Amino acid sequence: MTPNDQAAGEPTRTAVVPDEAAGRRFDAVVADLFPEFSRSRLSEWIKTGDVLLDGRLVRGRDPVRGGESVSLTVVLEVQTHAVAEDIPLDVLYEDPAVFVLDKPAGLVVHPGAGNPAGTLVNALLHRDPALANLPRAGIVHRLDKDTSGVMVVARTLEAHTALVEQLSARGVHRQYLAVVVGALVSGGTANAAIDRHPRDRIRMAVREDGREAITHYRLRERFRAHTALECRLETGRTHQIRVHMAHLKHPIVGDPLYGGPLKLPRGATPELIEALRGFKRQALHAETLEFAHPVSGEPIRCTAPVPADMRQLMDALRDDQRSATESGR
Repeated sequence: MTPNDQAAGEPTRTAVVPDEAAGRRFDAVVADLFPEFSRSRLSEWIKTGDVLLDGRLVRGRDPVRGGESVSLTVVLEVQTHAVAEDIPLDVLYEDPAVFVLDKPAGLVVHPGAGNPAGTLVNALLHRDPALANLPRAGIVHRLDKDTSGVMVVARTLEAHTALVEQLSARGVHRQYLAVVVGALVSGGTANAAIDRHPRDRIRMAVREDGREAITHYRLRERFRAHTALECRLETGRTHQIRVHMAHLKHPIVGDPLYGGPLKLPRGATPELIEALRGFKRQALHAETLEFAHPVSGEPIRCTAPVPADMRQLMDALRDDQRSATESGR
């Protein structure tokens, strides 16, 4: 039997333990009855007495008989104390369960020691103050400060749990546009484990003892000494695309951590030289995000347009290639 129909915002929910669950652990049964909440959160609520069996406080390991009533009091603590700030947001999609945003390059996602304000979290709290009750203000995946593009933010605890599970199960499609150094001749897959750099704690690195990391990439456009790639994440490690491309000796243009020295094609046009020298962030854009809606299950697909700085960079690369072809360089 499933939980009684109740509005998502109501603090108390009830359900009946099915007869066939007799003998199972209470915490396992509760997880089945209330799948919209994570097991860790439900376990904490059991310990604090916010989940009762026939009105009694029981331990998570205690067995159930079947037929008992379970009551859950949803207790949401403030998860972030960041201050709401009126920072404009480019919203691609919005409903009561989720926001999908186009994050500009230069916007930090989470407040930190060096960025206590002016972040995406501050902007989200201004738009929806209830996000203060959710883990990380509803953010389920992050983009680096200088990576632009599409992100999804949960607006309810149920949506947050469902989206985190989708990401863990690799059910979220994430496609990026990257401009890298070198004229690649084909796409491929980077399958190289990643973890923190052994000496530089700011950087990540390919390591045999790291966590599995898989990036699929294919050619979108080839220039004289650079390539525009479509990169699809199968896993989501910190700096994954940046580290994998550098590991393949094709670092992302402008990457301050992994990019190396500036490389120019022979006889580059003045416009291309200026464009490459002036590009001060990694040329990486989260272009497309597709996921199952956490409530309806319907597919949601959002695309963030390529930002002006990357369009200008690619225009300069095209013009340089055209000029070289016309002059026979």
